[in-house]
Amino acid sequence: MISLAGRDILHSWGKFVLTGIGLGLLIGVTLTMAGVYRGMVDDARALLDNSGADIWVVQQDTQGPYAESSSLRDDVVRSVLGLPGVARAANVTYLTMQVRASEGRGAGREVRAMIVGFEPGQPGEPGYLVAGRHITRSHYEAVVDVRTGFALGQRIRIRRHDYTVVGLTQRMVSSGGDPMVFIPLKDAQEAQFLKDNDAILNDRARTAANPALNRPGVPGLLEAIQASQAANHNINTVLVQVQPGVAAESVAEPIRRWKHLEAYTRAQMEEILVAKLIATSAKQIGMFLVILAVVSAAIVAFIIYTMTLGKIREIAVLKLIGTRNRTIAGMILQQALGLGLIGFVVGKVSATFWAPIFPKYVLLEPGDAARGLVAVMVICALASTLAIRAALKVDPAAAIGG
Repeated sequence: MISLAGRDILHSWGKFVLTGIGLGLLIGVTLTMAGVYRGMVDDARALLDNSGADIWVVQQDTQGPYAESSSLRDDVVRSVLGLPGVARAANVTYLTMQVRASEGRGAGREVRAMIVGFEPGQPGEPGYLVAGRHITRSHYEAVVDVRTGFALGQRIRIRRHDYTVVGLTQRMVSSGGDPMVFIPLKDAQEAQFLKDNDAILNDRARTAANPALNRPGVPGLLEAIQASQAANHNINTVLVQVQPGVAAESVAEPIRRWKHLEAYTRAQMEEILVAKLIATSAKQIGMFLVILAVVSAAIVAFIIYTMTLGKIREIAVLKLIGTRNRTIAGMILQQALGLGLIGFVVGKVSATFWAPIFPKYVLLEPGDAARGLVAVMVICALASTLAIRAALKVDPAAAIGG
């Protein structure tokens, strides 16, 4: 039986190999789609790991700061620090925007990035650097992920100010795969919440024109109100680290109950990112995988059926000399499995080769490859049934017919 299948493959090996390569490219796309989903999940978990937090304190009735908008006053951190079980807590802001290289290599090039405003030495700062140093000044220095393409010493533009890249980090990305740019908290607050100069001038004019806010008999009132309007004290979240041995939920529950804020533990935040934020993308990728599986099965069935019809006379001869149906069916099944095996090898090599080229992270897990191999073999076995049925219906008399 093995000899029959092998001899037939060797007789038309060129067609067989080319067909396997074509199927392999399709399998490579399937493995890549699975890797895209795995990469999205890994990006979400990397975002949580990089924050260094056990609890995220955000605006009440929101799922921020990654899934929804969240705005808090920066003095909230003081009340959180006073809670039992809290080791450290820090204000952090997140803002996704276009960052432009203002000078140096690739000047004018824009990169979509998540701007992170943090306090040095506190939760939220980049965990490690691959080059350069951490931020030491209170303004106009930045640490960037290597995927931004920015270099050490390069000047980048964020809103109205230029920042010097002093450090490079790696695998610091948002849940959407955008590389991160870390800047001092005060600069990030200004970039996210402070209005532009024209808007500030217009607000001052409106305030001055309001008689309730610009009373003739109350000196200094107008200036105080305008100063409060220009100042910014908003943040997106407070990142909390709990003391060793303390359960995060035991700290989060009093924050929800008494501080009128939302507090999410690591498990809850991961559920928001994975089960909710990327749920639609996961369903869409799942639909693509189903469609690709059906297309692959159809291709294998068509190829094996065509190859079987091309050797009807040979099959009739085998039957005429007494070859059992089980032997003929096994020959066709082995050809189908061989085609699937060639296709899987080509697909796995192709996916491994082109995965790093994708703009977003593609994570190819060995477990997915093993499950993919099993799925390919099952699909090929099922697809061969059509050709087997056609072969078993062949009349032995066709071997001597005209």
